[in-house]
Amino acid sequence: MTEIPTHGAATRVVRGACPHDCPDTCALRITVVEGRAIKVQGDPEHPTTHGALCTKVSRYTERTYHAERVLHPLRRVGAKGEGRFERVSWEAALGEIAERLGAIAARDPEAIVPYSYAGTMGLLQGESMDRRFFHRLGASLLARTICSTAGGEALAATYGGKLGMHVEHFAESRLILVWGSNSIASNLHFWTYAQQAKRAGAKLICIDPRKTETADKCHQHIALLPGTDGALALGLMHELVVNDWLDQDYIERYTEGWPKLRARALEWPPERVAAVCGITAGEVRQLARDVGTTQPAAIRANYGLQRVHGGGNAVRLISILPCLTGAWRHRAGGFLLSSSGMIPADRAALQRPDLLGARRPRTINMVQIGDALLADSSPDFGPKIEAIVVYNSNPVAVAPDSARVARGFEREDLFTVVLEHFLTDTADHADIVLPATTQLEQLDVHGSYGHTSVLINEPAIAPQGEARPNTQIFRDLAARMGYTDPCFGDSDETLARQAFGSAVPFDALRERGWWQLPRREAPFAEGGFATASGRCMIDAPGLGVPDFVANHESAQSAPELARRYPLAMISPPARNFLNSSFVNVDSLRAMEGEPLVEMHADDAAARGLSDGQRVRVFNDRGHYECRLAVGARARRGVVNGLGVWWRKLGLSGTNVNQLTSQRLTDFGGGPTFYDCLVEVQACSDAA
Repeated sequence: MTEIPTHGAATRVVRGACPHDCPDTCALRITVVEGRAIKVQGDPEHPTTHGALCTKVSRYTERTYHAERVLHPLRRVGAKGEGRFERVSWEAALGEIAERLGAIAARDPEAIVPYSYAGTMGLLQGESMDRRFFHRLGASLLARTICSTAGGEALAATYGGKLGMHVEHFAESRLILVWGSNSIASNLHFWTYAQQAKRAGAKLICIDPRKTETADKCHQHIALLPGTDGALALGLMHELVVNDWLDQDYIERYTEGWPKLRARALEWPPERVAAVCGITAGEVRQLARDVGTTQPAAIRANYGLQRVHGGGNAVRLISILPCLTGAWRHRAGGFLLSSSGMIPADRAALQRPDLLGARRPRTINMVQIGDALLADSSPDFGPKIEAIVVYNSNPVAVAPDSARVARGFEREDLFTVVLEHFLTDTADHADIVLPATTQLEQLDVHGSYGHTSVLINEPAIAPQGEARPNTQIFRDLAARMGYTDPCFGDSDETLARQAFGSAVPFDALRERGWWQLPRREAPFAEGGFATASGRCMIDAPGLGVPDFVANHESAQSAPELARRYPLAMISPPARNFLNSSFVNVDSLRAMEGEPLVEMHADDAAARGLSDGQRVRVFNDRGHYECRLAVGARARRGVVNGLGVWWRKLGLSGTNVNQLTSQRLTDFGGGPTFYDCLVEVQACSDAA
């Protein structure tokens, strides 16, 4: 059974899962009265969720029943970007899409591009029937890199996969480094365990350029400059070596390549690290002492630290630290960035790459969609993009260098289809908008990248209006395109049963709502990494030994640029938004107020700026107007542009991604959102 018994005949409680891009992947209980969802709560029986939800998801009914929800297919009647549409039937919308895509595919299917990411993390609605459709079509492939690929490839090179500690064991740690994570806002349930450890006497240290809400609750905050995490890790290694705080036995048994990295670390004394990171040599020495002399010691990192030029190298260096101290010998010691490698998802069964046959389409990196949409046909690039189908994403708001992204979507010769809940910045540019269901209206199954259970989401209510699940929309399109392959007839339940194969008993998953996967309590206590040798690969094939890689935009690598734009900018998410999701939920937007940039008082005084003033943040890519918040959140030399607001809900029709670049990380093809130099000045028409 998927419903929990209740006393009222017209009341049901349905088991669900949070679909959003967060490591917690909470188990939900949705209360439905006479067909209407009235409450979304955390499942108290799920060991990680333990009944608690973030503010955003606890208000999910407000999003589902929002007055501005798209409930019918729409066809554009105004200019691209105006957001003017007329209602059409599903028959007419599907017919037009099939006709336009069919004509383009007859010339070159690679001129069609799918664009999606983690608007839902569900394996069905996020990466099943859609992939089958585009594989059968032969469309361009999409490198889905906008969040985590640098860190993910770093873990694969070092540990053999996205593997790490079990989150609940942080409660037993004696030292926790919260590295590049505002856990209170973006990893709430880890923070619960960290607080348990703190109450038991553990020391908590936050390493982050911004003084986050999480930093407020830690014993110490180390406010390093953006993109210098790798230098700090090398400095810690230097001190571990010179003070003999190494577990030589663990290093010899379970790592490969340490002598080369040891020599490199000895080039990074605390004074050099301090100069690069913008901290003190004393902070480096004390942090190294804490790491080297405290057991069990654990590191919880998040993906913000790898959104810079050297992000992949930084993750490799940090992930090696617990191998040097032997922290992995303890179940409450080690490192966690992502545990998604423990999830036995059968993506080949869901996505069916075999439908490509012998075709090998080009791959478009989603980080560089602005340049891709503005590129002409060429031997290197391939055909000009003639059509784009967007779902589970809002690229006009969330992709970097958004002025170029918007220009690309404004092309009159670009056929754009958007599957959405609302008329977002991207949907405003669509030729056809198709109404998609929300999580409360669809079946899905979920893994996690922060714990080791899988979950099912049962539809709690009927689809609102004429909304359809993504799976059904792509089935319908496949039928319209004349695709008769049996796989397009798979129902959502069939897909759900395929998702984990025999690794998860589906009926038991459906009965309970979640299923705990088997695991090792101290996964790398005796090596056993997922690499070919079973060892931590310090000297990784194809990558060598990791090193500090400076930001693209810094005084070190671009001194002339830094003279014109002397402030480093990071753009962490606003606490009540998740990327661009929830921005249009009135109660959550009211909590955020207006788009903000945070600045240190010394930097504000040097520019004659004051708290609450309307300011212009700018660089060569564009400008962004917002309110200035002067205070302790920002360190000297760094401003924090909180995101990601929809452009049309901003103060001047832009958002913080007007300033970020399409440059990529050192490996993994990831974004460099936090590798960005700007200047700030008062608006001439400040309100």
